[in-house]
Formats: sequence, C-alpha cells, structure tokens
Amino acid sequence: MNKIYASYNNIISSLGFDSETVVQNIHNENSGLRLIDDKNLLPSPFYSSIINTEDLATSFKQLNKEGQFTRLEQMMISSLSQVIKASKIPLTNRVGLIISTTKGNIDVLNKNSTFQKKRAYLSTLGKVIKETLGFKNDAIVVSNACVSGVLSIAIAKRYINQGTYDDVFIVSGDMVSEFIVTGFNSFQALSDEPCKPYDKDRKGVNIGEVAASILVTNNKKRVSKEAVVILGEGSCNDANHISGPSRTGEGLYRSIQSAFKEGNVTHTDIDYISAHGTATLFNDETESIAFNRLNLGKVPLNSLKGYFGHTLGASGLVETIVGMYSLQKNTLYTSLGFKEPGTSKPLNIITKTTPKQLNIFLKTASGFGGCNTAVVFQKIK
Repeated sequence: MNKIYASYNNIISSLGFDSETVVQNIHNENSGLRLIDDKNLLPSPFYSSIINTEDLATSFKQLNKEGQFTRLEQMMISSLSQVIKASKIPLTNRVGLIISTTKGNIDVLNKNSTFQKKRAYLSTLGKVIKETLGFKNDAIVVSNACVSGVLSIAIAKRYINQGTYDDVFIVSGDMVSEFIVTGFNSFQALSDEPCKPYDKDRKGVNIGEVAASILVTNNKKRVSKEAVVILGEGSCNDANHISGPSRTGEGLYRSIQSAFKEGNVTHTDIDYISAHGTATLFNDETESIAFNRLNLGKVPLNSLKGYFGHTLGASGLVETIVGMYSLQKNTLYTSLGFKEPGTSKPLNIITKTTPKQLNIFLKTASGFGGCNTAVVFQKIK
C-alpha cells in the first residue's frame, strides 16, 4: 500500500495567520487566550482565544471573492486558499474536499443575523466553500464532536487508499459564539482563568476559535518540508454518555490500539503525544487511564489548549499541524498551564520547550457522545 502524507497546511488563529507564525508563538510560550468581556456572548467575563476581526477582514478581502460570507466561511476560505495556492494542485475530479466542524454557521440563527437561516445547514456550508474555491466534487462534511478535525485526516487517508481520490484538502473550523459559550457555561465547564490541562488546580475549559487546513496526498512530490507519513489510525465510540467519557478510557484505549496495529508500532516507538487535554476533570482523568493502559505514561505529552483554548471540531487538526512542526523542528512544546499533577495515573507532561530528536508522534482526540480518534504520524525519511 502506498504511503499517505499530511502535507501543506495553514492555521488562522489569534496567534497568527500562517502555521509558521503560530508555531513560533507556541515555541515562545505565547498564549492566544485573553479575558473577554462581551455581554453579547456571556454576561460575565471569560477567557477565550478569538481571531482579530479586522485582520480576518483584511485577509479575506485580498482573495477578491464575490458574495456575502459568514465569519466562519471567511475563516475557512482564507485558510484553505493558502494551502491550495502553496500546493499548486489543479482542482480536478481526482481531488476531494473535507470540511470538519462541530457547530458550523450556528451564529446565523441569532436574531440579529443578516443571513438566511438555511445558511446554518452544514450541507450549505460545504456548498459555499466548494463553489467559492472551485472544487469539482461535493464537500464531505465531518461533524463528529471534538474529534472531527483529526478524524478528517483518517477519512482522507481511507478515500485515497480505496482509490476515490489522489489528493484531499481538509479545512476545519469552529468559532466562538453565544450558543457555544453559553452551552459550555450551562455545564459549569468554563474556567474563569486560563485553562490548566492535567493540573490539580484546573477549573475547566476555555473556548477558542481557529480555522486550519491541510493537504492529504499519496504523491511524495507534493509534500512540504514539515510533511509527515500517516502510519495508522483508529476511531472508536465508547457509548458511555452524551457528555461524559468512559471512566476506564475504553474508547480512547481501543482507538490507539487500532492505530498502533495498522501502523505496526508499539508504545516504545512513540516519541511524543499530542493529547486532547481539555482541562476538565473527567477528560484528563480518562486520558491518563487510557495512556497508562497502553504503557504510554512515560511518553512526553502536551495539551495545546493553553494556547488556543478548546477549538472544538478544529482542535484535532490544528494540534496535528503543530505536531508536524514538532517533528520537523525536533522540539517538544510546553503544555501551558500545568504545574502539579492532577490525574490518578502518572503522565509525563512537558513543562519546558525542549529540543529532542523526534520521529513518531501520536495525536488523540475525544469528544461528546463518546467519540475517540487516534492517529500515528512519522517523519519522512
């Protein structure tokens, strides 16, 4: 079977509008989280990572696209346009498009929105992006809670392996909206300070927004300098609870097992784990149990939520891209917010940005409804 690569990429976030800038900010341990005092989103101030509206408008205007676009559409189109341009791939019928998001254009349902309500349909979001950027094939929309971004990479790999496409572009995004922020607040899951994944004093999540894009291809001539091989992937739903993960980490455990089996790797091959790490009690605990069941408790691990907040369906993709740069730069990035262990099982949390020779990393994600996904990536030799 031919190798499949995760290649050209882009991140648009509060830390920058290209992947290199974002990764440099992470290297410097700069967080994009800020205290937001916006009564239109939440009555009380909260920490979040929000893309600058003026910068986004400027970036989108340069594309000279006709029509009216929602904020999320502008984020996604701006990001994906950069990846298409960098890859120089003609958009033929052999090229696929995957869109991953949790809530899509949920904000158009607000009373003051100027867009038609049907714009909230995920199929409509897919059609807008397809037609605006000139794809020949209809968009495939992946909306499976917070695993959507990394699951899209696994799905793209499968489409290429079965011969449906030669190249697949993925764009992932979610935005901070009243619906999302108030929803998490109703769970009493929001932290009133910057989040602290895996720390004993954690208080909950910070919601953030990003748009991220990537090319998945079977053509080695189309790989970027930070590109990686997709060795193996797995996804499993533990069916435990609508919002609570399995207390034994069963779904995540089985997802990683599947990824290891397909990738022909073991725990000893993993140099680094880019974990989900939402800074909630149940998520952090579940991950610690699952990782230790697989003898991964000593592998260097971080959560990037301290930089972006929890970006929902986009989190798995943006964190994968940062992981790719970790391999390329042979650097482990600090898990911001962590000071003292707060899980029942030991984890090797990265507390300082550190040079280290890296070859293989594991990306995991878990989400509402019990969904879990794991993907193993390897540096190109």
